Amino acid sequence: MAPKREVIEVEVEGRALTLSNQAKVLYPEAGFTKGQVVAYYQAIAPLLVPHLKNRPLTLKRFPNGVNGMSFFEKNATKSRPEWVQTVPIYGYGRGEDLNFVLCNDTPTLVFLANLAALELHPSLAHAPNIEQPSMVVFDLDPGAPADLVTCCKAALVLRELFDKVGLASVAKTSGNKGMQLYVPLNTPTTYEDTKGWARGIAELLHAQLPDLFVSEMKKSVRDGKVLLDWSQNDFNKTTISVYSLRARERPTVSTPITWEEIEACDKSGDKSPLVFEAPQVLERVARVGDFFAPALTLQQELPAEPRVATKSRSPRAKQV
Repeated sequence: MAPKREVIEVEVEGRALTLSNQAKVLYPEAGFTKGQVVAYYQAIAPLLVPHLKNRPLTLKRFPNGVNGMSFFEKNATKSRPEWVQTVPIYGYGRGEDLNFVLCNDTPTLVFLANLAALELHPSLAHAPNIEQPSMVVFDLDPGAPADLVTCCKAALVLRELFDKVGLASVAKTSGNKGMQLYVPLNTPTTYEDTKGWARGIAELLHAQLPDLFVSEMKKSVRDGKVLLDWSQNDFNKTTISVYSLRARERPTVSTPITWEEIEACDKSGDKSPLVFEAPQVLERVARVGDFFAPALTLQQELPAEPRVATKSRSPRAKQV
């Protein structure tokens, strides 16, 4: 006989929610439960929801915890409450219509957490203008023995390059082994432009500093170097959200970090101060607020160079 499903009824900002199996351990090494996952996302919602608002959202769900089976979910579950907002997008993937969740409020975030959607992967664009990314992302992925310290060194090189062309950037850890740098735009652009510019930057740095950077995806060339992944700048790609949990041994979080922290990591060679778990993140934001806030409002335009011609398929949001 299947174990009895334990449920509780709660109200979040006036919305009724049914939460299930809150005592279930999703991170066995840390003893971190589903209830703690829900509590973390509810607590971080005031900072996280603005970064998710109106962005088509891909979920990575772990119904049996981080050591169990997982799956990506793009099409919103049919069992969602009627108040969970979605956006239908067609021309995606194999051509089928997909109905993406828009996590526009705290009740929706709590609902997703209760689905064991540990990882949240938003689009770089807002609906309904899903062909217009609001930022450029560089995913810094170290190949062993390179690590987060090496990523900090690489990030400082990128910052210097951005400074020369008058672009500000914000950084966050991946919550795994690497980090991401974002160049906020919030001005009209296309994926062809952002992807081409990001690829141009990656290939330029690969050519100038081949002992530190690679721009090719092949794992065989990445040992001891940092892959500067430009390919994430595409409508059908997503990067882990700021403040999202990661499905690691412990409940680490993709956390905004300052350039002073990156400089200190590069100087000391100690990556441990840049590894944050959920309780640490809540304490940290209570003290310092949202270091990632510039991504929401800072308006910048990409320079013309360097740029490489790229192609990106073009989905469309259905007008409903």
